[in-house]
Amino acid sequence: MRRVERLTPHLVRVVLGGDFTGFAPQHADSYVKLLFAPPGVSWPDPLDVAAVREQRPREEWPLLRTYTVRAFDAGRGELTVDLVVHGDEGLAGPWADRAQPGDVIHLLGPGGGYRPDPAADWHLLVGDDSALPAIAAALERLPADAVARVVVEVGSAADELPLPTPAADVTVRWVHRDTGGPGALVAAARQAQRPAGTPHAFLHGEADAVRQLRRWARTELGVPAERLSASGYWRRGRTDEAWRAEKQEWNEAVAQDEASASAGR
Repeated sequence: MRRVERLTPHLVRVVLGGDFTGFAPQHADSYVKLLFAPPGVSWPDPLDVAAVREQRPREEWPLLRTYTVRAFDAGRGELTVDLVVHGDEGLAGPWADRAQPGDVIHLLGPGGGYRPDPAADWHLLVGDDSALPAIAAALERLPADAVARVVVEVGSAADELPLPTPAADVTVRWVHRDTGGPGALVAAARQAQRPAGTPHAFLHGEADAVRQLRRWARTELGVPAERLSASGYWRRGRTDEAWRAEKQEWNEAVAQDEASASAGR
C-alpha cells in the first residue's frame, strides 16, 4: 500500500502499488476482490489462492470482499479503491480504517460489466455510498453533451463528496440516512426530474432498495433489460457472509420481477 486518505468521515481511499502486469480494468464498475486472512491464519508468499483452497481446510481460505476500482494508473502501477467504513463493523472497513502505507493486501480481478453508453438519451445513476466509486467513475466517462441524473445516499451531509461532472447537464441529489430513513433513496430517485427519452440506468447498493429501483426502472421508466445495470452490494441487517448466502435467493426474486416486467410489455 502506498497511500491512505480519509475522504469523508465514512469513506477511506487506499492507493495500492504492485505488479499489475496484464491488469486492465475496462468498465466503469470494474472491481477487484480483496483477500483477507481469517484471524490467526497466514499464507505463503507469493499467495496461490488455488493451492490454499486445495491444501487447506475451508476455515483457512481467503475471505473475499468486492470493491470498485476507483482509478488505475498503469504507468505508476497504482490502483485506487475507496472503502466505506463504519467503525468496527465488517471486515474490509476496519482494515481500511487502520491501513498504513507499507501494508500488504492481495487481490483478484478485475471484473465488471457496465459502461455508460455515450449515445444514450440520458443516464440514471442511483446508489448509496457503496456504489459511489462506480458512480464517480461512470460520470468521468460521460461525453460533454451527455445528460445525467444522479441520486446518492450517504450517512449525513458530512459524507457528501465532490463528483466529477464533465458533462454540462448533470444534476446530483444527495440523500442522508440520518434524516431520510430506509426508503429515502428510492423516493428521491422516483422524484428526480426525468429528461426525454429512455435512460441507460445504473442502480446499485443496498439489495432491497436496488430491487425496488429495478422494478421501477423496468415498469415505469421503460428501461430495457439490456440498458440496465442493477446489483445488490449489501443488505440491511445482514453481515457480508449472511448476504452472500442469501444472494442467490435475491437473484431468483429479481428474475421473477424481470419475468413479470417482460410479460407486461
